[in-house]
Amino acid sequence: MASPPGPAVPSAMASPRDCINIVVDAWNDMIETENESLRERVSDLEKKALDQGDEIVCLRSTLADVLRRLTLLENAVNSRGGVSPCSTGTVTPVRNGGFRGALNNHISQLKDGPLGGSRLRQPIYHQSSVESNNSIKENSIRNSSHVPTALPQRRGVHYQSTGSLHSDSPSSNSVSPVPTSPSPTHTPPPRVSPAPRQSQPPTPTRSTNSNLHFAKRWSSTGDFNNAPHNGSPLSSRLATKSLLNLNLRVQSPHTMLKHGTREATYNEEERSLRMFLRGRPIILYAPTSIADTYDITKVTTPPQSKLKLDWVYGYRGRDCRSNLYLLPTGEMVYFVAAVVVLYNVEEQSQRHYLGHTDDIKCIAVHPNKLLVATGQCAGHDRRDSRPHIRIWDSVTLNTVVILGVGDFERSICCVSFSKADGGQLLCAVDEATDHNISVWDWQKGERGHRITETKCSVDTVIAAEFHPLDRNCIVTCGKSHISFWTLDAGGTLYKRMGVFENRDKPKYVTCVAFNHLGDIITGDSNGSLIIWARGTNTVAKLVRGVHDGPVFSVCALKEGSIVSGGGKDRRIVQLDSQLNATGLETQIPEHAGGIRVLSEGRGMQLLVGTTRNSILVGSLSMGLSTALTGHLDELWGLAVHPSLSQFITAGYDRTLNLWDSMSHSLVWTKDLPEAAQSAAFSPDGNTLVVGSTTGHWLAIDAQTREVIATHTDGAEPIQVIKFSPDGQFLALGSRDNNVYIYQCGGDNRKYNRVGRCVHSVTCPPKCVSLVKCICFHLHLNHRFPHFQGHSSFITHLDWAADSKILRSNSGDYEVLYWNAGLCRQIPQSASMRDVEWASNSCTLTFETIGIWPDGADGTDVNYCERSNSKKLLATADDFGKVKLYTYPATQPRSLCHSYGGHSSHVTAVTFLHDDTRLISTGGKDTAIMQWTII
Repeated sequence: MASPPGPAVPSAMASPRDCINIVVDAWNDMIETENESLRERVSDLEKKALDQGDEIVCLRSTLADVLRRLTLLENAVNSRGGVSPCSTGTVTPVRNGGFRGALNNHISQLKDGPLGGSRLRQPIYHQSSVESNNSIKENSIRNSSHVPTALPQRRGVHYQSTGSLHSDSPSSNSVSPVPTSPSPTHTPPPRVSPAPRQSQPPTPTRSTNSNLHFAKRWSSTGDFNNAPHNGSPLSSRLATKSLLNLNLRVQSPHTMLKHGTREATYNEEERSLRMFLRGRPIILYAPTSIADTYDITKVTTPPQSKLKLDWVYGYRGRDCRSNLYLLPTGEMVYFVAAVVVLYNVEEQSQRHYLGHTDDIKCIAVHPNKLLVATGQCAGHDRRDSRPHIRIWDSVTLNTVVILGVGDFERSICCVSFSKADGGQLLCAVDEATDHNISVWDWQKGERGHRITETKCSVDTVIAAEFHPLDRNCIVTCGKSHISFWTLDAGGTLYKRMGVFENRDKPKYVTCVAFNHLGDIITGDSNGSLIIWARGTNTVAKLVRGVHDGPVFSVCALKEGSIVSGGGKDRRIVQLDSQLNATGLETQIPEHAGGIRVLSEGRGMQLLVGTTRNSILVGSLSMGLSTALTGHLDELWGLAVHPSLSQFITAGYDRTLNLWDSMSHSLVWTKDLPEAAQSAAFSPDGNTLVVGSTTGHWLAIDAQTREVIATHTDGAEPIQVIKFSPDGQFLALGSRDNNVYIYQCGGDNRKYNRVGRCVHSVTCPPKCVSLVKCICFHLHLNHRFPHFQGHSSFITHLDWAADSKILRSNSGDYEVLYWNAGLCRQIPQSASMRDVEWASNSCTLTFETIGIWPDGADGTDVNYCERSNSKKLLATADDFGKVKLYTYPATQPRSLCHSYGGHSSHVTAVTFLHDDTRLISTGGKDTAIMQWTII
């Protein structure tokens, strides 16, 4: 048989377009040839299948009879608790005490029959002859795809890692097969005793689709080897060898991936450890000092040092109400993230209640002023972070009772103690679909007793308060409503809706308070105040235009006057008990935001919580001063001063703050033109560099706050910034997959770009210009091993102690090494095993193996940092935890101390210069936490 003509060779003068067309035509000719051969073979197989139709029907009937007999035999054996003497072969115990050895033998015999290698299926009864023939025909076609053929075959698509990252050679020959999923009708194997795991690549499984009437007709040999088991058209398209499809990967919708260090193995010859993150192999080389004695089975003990929460910077006022009170101890009580803070402004001290596991949404103080109730939302862990209410002692910080674990659906947005009876009851509103309201006898039993629960409103509920004089009266308000509830002796709640009559009905009733006569005072989104007479549900008095914009808070003072706060006009207005203006008012600064909550302090003092997460203390006559300031939006930038106990934070709220950890105060703040993503101090501490979310970065004088230089590198966020230890270089890792390196001069006031460590092509000498063009435009780094650089966004950077080598991690779990002066990649990863690193911020290193738990997917650990003494390692993860390890954490599943407090993903952790404290920043919770190392 004559060989098919080869592809035309492009002439030296041919254009790249002509060369590509020639190659495509050659591929099409080859595929057409394969299709013709395949059609002939399929036709032969169809004829054979029709001839063997009767035999297959008989085999099906025989198989059904065998299965019925085996079922009867197994039931008989199970009833006697023994093994039948006729059972032979391998006997496998199953959960119900029976054995399937005989069944396995029968199946193995049937597999050698005319059915070929097809999977056994249950017989189909009462099937017409036409359907039977169609089924036989399609079954033959399907089985033919697994029969060896002399036609040119293709290998299935594999995941191939960039070899220059983890091996000594420029490319890695290690490939992992495409992750596959079990059949939707797959039955799990019987549970047996656990056996030692072996690191093996997952083997593909074949789908058992019993409906053969819709089986696909294969059109090429590529379809035989890359058969879309799930019937996905994308898989069929990827099976065709087209130049435009080479950079795509076949993925199953139910991919079985390896995670964390569960499948980690140590290669004693190469002295390297292999672990998996989301199915991708990560190879890390052990330092020479421990390589020969390294034992992967050992466990690293937790460090002797521990963390204690020292200070919390921040307050949650942007979206929570009625969350600021004064206790008899002189402490303000409020919450941020999952921490309740008790802050004494005069003594500059804080205490913290840490009983909650996720976001706290509401707080209430008992009439005795000692007990506090706080409610949280549902968290990451469905078992330990379910929504519930905690009642605790504000003096001892001990939990008194926990209410509603498993009873609430989403989160508790409002809580209130009854006042007329000394606080025996507690009402709560759940942010479920119907905003359920419940009343609890919290002192009854170990977990309290829920007296009643009913639907409150389909609309948003903002506030719920017990009446101070009527024991059985509860007032709730929110979107377009105010409701008056009565709790009868039988424990049933009755509701009366507030009637606005002909007056303008507000879009929101935003706050509620009670005067000394028991009348109810509400504020609304129209800027009005309304008095509802005690015992009625009608308007007694309406005062319009008290504020320009919504009234966010109303507070009745002990001496009888009323103060109200505006969210838009930032004004605090004083009125008498009948809502007549007294003429006394003030306005808070614009940078503080609007009024969120007003609370009475000592004497004539007011406590003011703002919408920009600040707390002010003062009076209308003497003015207000800022007691604490927090960030408003997600935090990502964190850096510590190299010689002082100070640190900077920056976030999406476009503010840069410098904090003093000793005085727990804000040194200065600066507005930024854009949202900040990263920050760094220069080694001398005189310069700050802040990276934005748009590729811009600023160099700022740390003393004068003057912008020294402005540069732009790409249009993506600057993820990480690192100065070299000698201060001569600055490295910036971007989300555009590049690392930009600058040379610093003039006392860090001038920056000249050296180059960028880029995802590029370095073709071998035999690589022609056509291949180079295709490689460059399609970015086929996983198919062409002569690619260098990261193929995903940069996440972490580390400088070597000599300031010559740079280490980087990326979003697809790569570890790369760079010659910083040349911006060239060092492909020999094994040669970097003994490099001394000035820091260890990269989460993928041999020294940080132990921070990856079983089941980790590569994004769970956001940040890590080594202490300056090189004895401790701290991590920040997606579950609100700060963890402390012994450094180095070279053993899989190293033990650690874990600490809660953050309710969102922790974005960064870092040690102060003297290792006395640790700073952590939260993402959505906007909290900054300072931990003392003890």
